Amino acid sequence: MLIWLVLILLGYNAQSQTVTDYVEEHTDHAQELMREYDVPASVILAVAIHESAAGKSKVARHLNNHFGIKGSNSNPTINSSYRDYESADESYDNFVEVLQNRSSFSKLFDECDQYDYAAWAKGIQRGGYASSRTWANQVIAIINKYELYQYDDRPDDYVEPMKVLTVSARKKHSHSYKNKNHHSSAKFYTIRKGDNLNKIAESHGTSSTALMRKNGLKRSALKPGQKIKL
Repeated sequence: MLIWLVLILLGYNAQSQTVTDYVEEHTDHAQELMREYDVPASVILAVAIHESAAGKSKVARHLNNHFGIKGSNSNPTINSSYRDYESADESYDNFVEVLQNRSSFSKLFDECDQYDYAAWAKGIQRGGYASSRTWANQVIAIINKYELYQYDDRPDDYVEPMKVLTVSARKKHSHSYKNKNHHSSAKFYTIRKGDNLNKIAESHGTSSTALMRKNGLKRSALKPGQKIKL
C-alpha cells in the first residue's frame, strides 16, 4: 500500500511540474555551459523545454534525454530510438557537444553573438536539428514567454543586433507603430508598453545604435511615456 502511494505521488509530481519549476531546476547547469562555451543559457533551456515538454516526456523521464538526441539505449522500460543518459545534466552536456562537434552547428560559435538567442535558434534549425520549419520560432517564443534571456548574463548596455526585415514585414511593422503612435509628431516617438528600441528602429528605417546616439541613451531600456527623437 505504501509503495503504491509513493508511486502515485511520484507520477503526480512528474506530470504536475511546471515550466517554471523546470527552469529553476536546470538554470544553474545551463549557465555553467553558457559561461564555458558561449552558448546562450536561454537557448539551452528553451530547446530542452521544447524537446522534453519541460521534462515531462517519456524520453526525458525514462532516458534523461532532454534534447531529442537519437542513439542506442539500454533501458528495458521504453522502446525508443533515443539515447539514454545517466542524468539530465549529462544530456545537457551532450547537447553542447553536438553543437561543437557537428560542422553544421560548429560555425555558429564564430558567427553568432553569444547573447543573440534568436540567431542561435535559427542557426541550429538551419543546421538540421529539426525538420519543422517553425522550430526556431517556437524556441524563440519560449525564450520570450518565460523571459529566459534574463539568464544570459547580458551587459546592461547590450543592444540586440538589428534584424533585416523583408519589404512586406517592414511595411507591417511601420503600419503597426504608426497606429500605436498616431498622437506623436513625425520627428518624435512616444514609447508604449511592449515597445523596444530594435522594433522602433526597424519600423523607421534606422538602427537602435543610431537612435541611442541621437537621444543620448546609454542603455536600450525604454519606459512607457518616454519620447525619443527619430
